[in-house]
Amino acid sequence: MTNCELCVLDVPTVVANDKFAVIIVDDANYPGFCRVIWREHVREMSDLKREDRLLLNEAVYELEQAVREVMAPHKINVASLGNVVPHLHWHVIPRYTDDAHFPAPVWANAVRETDAAVLDARRALLPQLADAIARRFNRT
Repeated sequence: MTNCELCVLDVPTVVANDKFAVIIVDDANYPGFCRVIWREHVREMSDLKREDRLLLNEAVYELEQAVREVMAPHKINVASLGNVVPHLHWHVIPRYTDDAHFPAPVWANAVRETDAAVLDARRALLPQLADAIARRFNRT
């Protein structure tokens, strides 16, 4: 697929290797929103070999743990949609009862505005989140 925005990442990555990349998404309403992006251009988990599926699943798990540790959300949403970009990637999204869409998915219509000071405080945690992600993925 040419011009795939996930094949040609133009964003800072927190973790990158030959199999996947982990990024913190720049989303003003959802600080801590992250993605694990499989580097090879495949559409579905079932397109991966068993060992790659296990590796990707472990990456999503480690990312979720880092987000929980630093962001302390009420809930974590994990989604692999790929309806717009048919390239295997997982969204890991911290959710809070005061977020703009809770309890609906972040792609639904907003039902409230989160207080700006609350969002600022969550954004202030992003350097710690990047450190926690890097630490989890660099363990030996």
